Amino acid sequence: MLSMLAAGRTLVMGILNVTPDSFSDGGKFFDPDIAIVHAQQMIADGADIIDIGAESTRPYGGMKPVTLEEELKRLEMVLPAAVALGVPVSIDTIKARVAEWAVQQGAAIINDVWGLQRDPDMAAVVARTGVPLVAMNNREKADAPDILAHIHAFFARTLEIADKAGIRRDHIVLDPGIGFGMTPDQSLTVIAHLADFKKYGQPLLLGASRKRFIDRVIPAPPDKRLGGSLAVALLGAQAGAAILRVHDVAETVQALALAAAVKKAR
Repeated sequence: MLSMLAAGRTLVMGILNVTPDSFSDGGKFFDPDIAIVHAQQMIADGADIIDIGAESTRPYGGMKPVTLEEELKRLEMVLPAAVALGVPVSIDTIKARVAEWAVQQGAAIINDVWGLQRDPDMAAVVARTGVPLVAMNNREKADAPDILAHIHAFFARTLEIADKAGIRRDHIVLDPGIGFGMTPDQSLTVIAHLADFKKYGQPLLLGASRKRFIDRVIPAPPDKRLGGSLAVALLGAQAGAAILRVHDVAETVQALALAAAVKKAR
């Protein structure tokens, strides 16, 4: 991933949820064989990274906590097979033991939606394994009076933890966590100010695909939010997002390619 980031191109991370309750496609890829076929399709469509999660971290209620044993059971039939497909695989988990197991199986990235601030062992695992980290901002409730100030404080704390654990700064990607612990209007504010988070000198990941703030602008169920997702993806890339985490890989790749072609034609 680090070499791909160095190329300066916006990377596309395809989402693979092997869960029954994720907000957009829960259950659709729960069967391991179907999950692998979907991973193959996302790669064929241009995904640079496959992000695999086996516990729903949906940003607004309803998710059911999963035991360590159940999370590993869901992953063991999918993650090694996905690694064998030949593109970097990211493990989306909040459990340090799951993250370490996944890296042992060949995962190349740890994606922690609590930015090293939930499992006290996560920072040590990231440091010990030496793989890149996606550190996402999070909050239990949408009760921050100033969401931008909250995210800046969260990132500062994450980077402090990372430094103490010995995690290399050039191995850290920051994700503002669109929708997590924020209202739809706050999500729009964060997207509008995405470039502000470049001040940390870390690459940024934007994960806004199909999220509820789109419904706030134009009402639509999750699987009908492609237009809004693409609009935000292009705005995010323009603002400097290094990675876009998306459900709709082919459409996002096409949108980015067209935007690049128009820019070149200027």
